[in-house]
Order: sequence, then C-alpha cells, then structure tokens
Amino acid sequence: MQAPLPPLGWLRTFEAAARNLSFTGAARDLNMTQSAVSQQIKSLEAYLGRPLFHRRPRALELTESGLTYLPVVRDAFRTLVRGTRAITGSDQDVVQVQSNLTFSVHWLAPRLARFRAAHPDVQLNLSTELWEPPGMTEGVDVEIRFSLRPADSIRAELLRSDHYYPVCAPDYPVTLSDLAMQPLYDCSNLLCNWSAWAEDQNLPWPDPQVTYANTFTLTLSVARAGGGLALAHDTIASDLIRSGHLVAPFGHRAQMQEAYYLILSPQAEHSPGTVAFASWLRAEMAADQGALRERRG
Repeated sequence: MQAPLPPLGWLRTFEAAARNLSFTGAARDLNMTQSAVSQQIKSLEAYLGRPLFHRRPRALELTESGLTYLPVVRDAFRTLVRGTRAITGSDQDVVQVQSNLTFSVHWLAPRLARFRAAHPDVQLNLSTELWEPPGMTEGVDVEIRFSLRPADSIRAELLRSDHYYPVCAPDYPVTLSDLAMQPLYDCSNLLCNWSAWAEDQNLPWPDPQVTYANTFTLTLSVARAGGGLALAHDTIASDLIRSGHLVAPFGHRAQMQEAYYLILSPQAEHSPGTVAFASWLRAEMAADQGALRERRG
C-alpha cells in the first residue's frame, strides 16, 4: 500500500525554513509564529522518520536527508503551479511582484508599458509597501528590495547601487551657504541622510531641523511643489530631473549604503514569466545607468 503524502502545509514550512535556515525567518515569510513553524517541522520529521535539520546555537543546518528532500519539495511545488495553470486553461504566465511604493511609482510604473509590449503573454500583479517587509511575502515571485545588503541566507542579486544628493524645484533659490536655513525633507530610517551627505564633502553642518516622512514619494512631492529641498537618489530622481520637474542644485553626490536588490522566490525562479521579468528588469537598470553616465560625462 502506498504511503500517503505529508500535509502540504508542512512541506511549505520546510521549504521556507530551508530557504532561510531559520525558523524565525520561515515564520516571518509565512506569517506564522516561530513555535508553529517548529512544531510543523517536528511533525514532518516524525512523519518521515528522520531529522531534516541540525539545530545549531545560531542557525539551522540541513541534514543529509534535508538536502536530499529540499529539491524534491521545490520541484513538486513547481509541478503543482504548472499543472494548475494547465487545468485552468490560462495562457498567461502570472508573476507576483513586490517592491516599495516609491520605486513602484517613480521607476517601475513609467516603464511597464515597455515590458507589456515585449512580453504580452506575461501578467504582472504588483504589490507595494511603504517599507519592504522583513521577508518576501507568501505568494510573491519577485521582490525588488531597497535596503542594506540582505543576510547571506537570502539569495539576493545586487541590481543597483546609487548616489544620493539634494533636489528641489527648478526655480527654487538656494546656495550651499544658506542650505541649512532652508526647509529640508528626508525619508526616515536611512543611513544616507542630510548629515551624512554634508560630512561626505566636509561641509559645515549645524544640525538643522529636518522634516521626515516614511516614503520618498512624499518628500519628492514637497520638493517638486517648491516647498524646500529633499534628498533623493538616482533611481527615483533621474526621470524627474530629466523631465525638468526637479533639479540637483549642487554637484556633490555621495555613495549610498542602501541599494536595490533582486530576490526571486525559489518556487518561481525558473518559471518563464519570472525569468522574463527579471531579465527585463536587469536590462532596464543597465540602460538607465548607461544613460546616466553619458549625461554626466
């Protein structure tokens, strides 16, 4: 008699724990408690009759059985996705994309028509956050993350490392000598801030008042309306500068510590739609950086 399969939920939990090498990371990705993740892994191990993880003091490590079982589980999920699409008769490859609000509005949205023209058979579903969640949301295929370098346990590809600088409306009157007396705006919780930009060029900085928001979309809107100066970086500001809605009044540009990273879900990284979107994203980023270098000489 053929043995029944373990519950699908246990297998999803195992894949998430193996991907993060952490029960905490799996709990975050699956919106579960750590104790629930731990219990499901124990149940799966009891069902299989062998351990899947070595519990180390600071991290998990897959056992030989876990290393053998992981690709089987991942292939099974991919087969389920393909089979479901075949049954539903969908001709389109659906890709779930997650990114922060500012990137989605100022970089991705203006370019989506080009992606659709190149890949009419791929449907994108977009989800946005003010700030990136700690981990990839369940069901997401592609994440564009703006952060410090992710942990080594996350397979993240560096997409773009930017420079940052002040921006304002084209007719806004400002000089370096009176900059600290102007209304200043910035996005909160970033290492690349007004003080760091001033320090990078040895500019005297009397620690002026700065108004903080939780998204660049708001601070750039204030600057565009002539309400003061905001810090911005190439990815989100280049189109606005090229169109004449904003200007960068000073020449100094400082290297950001945060950067943009591409993260693909293991369950979807080989699907045609995900591959197409990731390739298009890399090409668009490379073209943008090449054009930016040409404009700056």
